[in-house]
Amino acid sequence: MAADDFYSVLGVAKSADAATIKKAYRKLAKDLHPDKNPGNAAAEAKFKSVNRAFDTLSNDTKRKLYDEFGEEGLREGFDADKVRAYKRWSTSQGGGGGGGFRGGSGGSGGFGGYPGGGGGQTVNLEDLFGGAAGGGGNSEIFGDLFGRGRRQRGPQKGQDLESRVSIDFVSAIKGASLELRPSGSAAASGGDPLTVRIPAGASDGSRVRIAGQGAPSSSGGPPGDLLLDITVEPHAYFKREGDDLHLDVPLTVNEAYRGAKVKVPTPDGAVTLKVAAHTQSGGVARVRGKGVTRKGTPPGDLYVHYLVRVPQAESPELDELMEKVAAFQPEDPRADISF
Repeated sequence: MAADDFYSVLGVAKSADAATIKKAYRKLAKDLHPDKNPGNAAAEAKFKSVNRAFDTLSNDTKRKLYDEFGEEGLREGFDADKVRAYKRWSTSQGGGGGGGFRGGSGGSGGFGGYPGGGGGQTVNLEDLFGGAAGGGGNSEIFGDLFGRGRRQRGPQKGQDLESRVSIDFVSAIKGASLELRPSGSAAASGGDPLTVRIPAGASDGSRVRIAGQGAPSSSGGPPGDLLLDITVEPHAYFKREGDDLHLDVPLTVNEAYRGAKVKVPTPDGAVTLKVAAHTQSGGVARVRGKGVTRKGTPPGDLYVHYLVRVPQAESPELDELMEKVAAFQPEDPRADISF
């Protein structure tokens, strides 16, 4: 596999399923995030490459095109049916389906990078169509195949633009509307602010595409899109793993020993949990469906991790009570710990 192959970028096999791809992406995006690598141009470039690879491989349609045609199949204006027709024709002529071609003017251009290519045979367009490659007629098929060529077939879409936006943890979980203000030349020309809806469940490193807010077309076509790279700020208490949330909840010694009912915050409001008697520090309670909710997927869960807090006050009375408590726990609680 080539070094810049999307599967290699994510470190997964070509047969990897969606869950494996997603897991690999999340780990890489977390390690390479610009906030963790300030000023590291190499890490930032790798971060963008990882995002581009995941954007393709997490989309069934894009992934199929990429597997069949490589990155060329992802380009705007690419016509898969016409490329397949050409490859079938080339194979029937003994060309192997993956060779190059050259124009009658003597210039050359490769037609490679697709899986299953043949022996690299060169096809002369004059021989194919009985005329000069640039002289119209059937040679326009090649402009249709690749969305480019010597003849422009209608206005082209403007270039997509990328920007990074930082949102707080709660907004990422619950969704939010952000007002983006233009900068640079757009601000100087009095550009209007843009309201963007961030969907509920957005994660660190995910992307939001805003149609029609990219660069204008130079040929009268529609403008490109704006791609927002999402950075999620950490929360003071909650941590996120996939669609699950984790929260440390302190208990007093009395609550842990006797049992108690405690209120715990969730994205949907506080819930009351029943703490069992004799709960130990490190115990975990699972609250189903109170994690991250994203459209089209079942909600994650909330995992509450109990931490028993001992009193920090100093007094003779407390020392005496602790001596009495110690009498009821004569065994060594670390006896089973080994390397």
